[in-house]
Amino acid sequence: MKAITISQFGAPEVLQQVDLPVPEIKDDEVLIQVKAISINPVDIKTRLGKGMAGRLKGFEPLILGWDISGVVSSVGTAVSTFKPGDEVFGMVNFPGHGKAYAEYVAAPAVQLALKPANISHEEAAAATLAALTAWQALVKHANIQAGSKVLIHAAAGGVGHFAVQIAKRLGAHVTGTSSAANRDFVLGLGADEHIDYKAQPFEQVAKDMDFVLDAIGGDMIDRSLEVIKPGGTLISIPSGLHESVTEKAKAKGIKGYFILVASDGTDMQQLAELLADGRLKAHVSKVFAFEEMGAAHEQIASGRTVGKVAIKV
Repeated sequence: MKAITISQFGAPEVLQQVDLPVPEIKDDEVLIQVKAISINPVDIKTRLGKGMAGRLKGFEPLILGWDISGVVSSVGTAVSTFKPGDEVFGMVNFPGHGKAYAEYVAAPAVQLALKPANISHEEAAAATLAALTAWQALVKHANIQAGSKVLIHAAAGGVGHFAVQIAKRLGAHVTGTSSAANRDFVLGLGADEHIDYKAQPFEQVAKDMDFVLDAIGGDMIDRSLEVIKPGGTLISIPSGLHESVTEKAKAKGIKGYFILVASDGTDMQQLAELLADGRLKAHVSKVFAFEEMGAAHEQIASGRTVGKVAIKV
C-alpha cells in the first residue's frame, strides 16, 4: 500500500511517499480501505517536532494523521459492530499513533461510526478530530445550556465552524470572531453575532459570556478572561493555560483549562446522527490529492483555511 512517512521532523519535504505492507489487525480492530483523510493544525505541529511529536518518537515508520473515512475491508474476531463493505469514519488512536496517511488503516472498532450516506468521504473525514474537539468541549466539558452566551474564536476555522453549529443546536446565543471576509460564512453557520477581530478588539464588544472557546492561544487567553462572567468557563485548545492564567481565572470566579480531544466512537455516533439529518455540516474548502500532502500542510499552516481541507486517497 502507499503511505506517507517521516523519518525526521521538519519542513513539508520530510513527508515521503513509500510502499508499506497492509497492516495486520488485532481482534478488536477493523481494517479500513481509506478513501479520504483530513488534515489538522496538530498534524503540522507534529511534523515540525511539536504537537504530538513527543508521544510518537521511536515509531518506525512514523505515519502522521488521525482523521479517516473509508470502507471496511476486514474485521477482527471480536468485532460485531461492523462488517466488510461498511463505510465508516473516525479519529484513530488520538493522541497516539493514528497512521492515517495511508491507503489502509487498522483502527479500534470502538473509535468508529458508520458514515452517513448523505455525505462524501471527504466531508466525513473532515468531521472527525475538529468536530470531536468542538463536541467534547461544548457538550462534555462546558455543559452548554439553552440560553448560554457563547463566544467562539476563529469561528470560520476547522474546530470553530463545527463549534458554532453545535452551540446553536444546544440553544446557545453564539458570537463568532473571524475576519470580515468570513463574516457571511460564520453567520451562515448560525452565529447570532459576528466580530471582525481586525476591525476592533473583541473584548470591546463581547460582554458577560458564559463560555469562550479559544482555538488560537497566546494572549487570547488573558483577553478572553475579560469577557467571561463569574461562574463562566474558558477552554483553550492549542495551548495549555499557564498556571498564572489559571490563577487569574480562579480569582475572577472563572473556570479556565485546556482540553485534549480523545478518540471516542460513541461521540462519533452522535456526530454521525447530526450529519445524517443536516443539523451539522462539514465545510471542506479544498480537496488535495494524496501526492499533494505537502501542499495540504502548507495550506493549513497558512492559518487562512475556511473550514477544513481533505485528502482524496
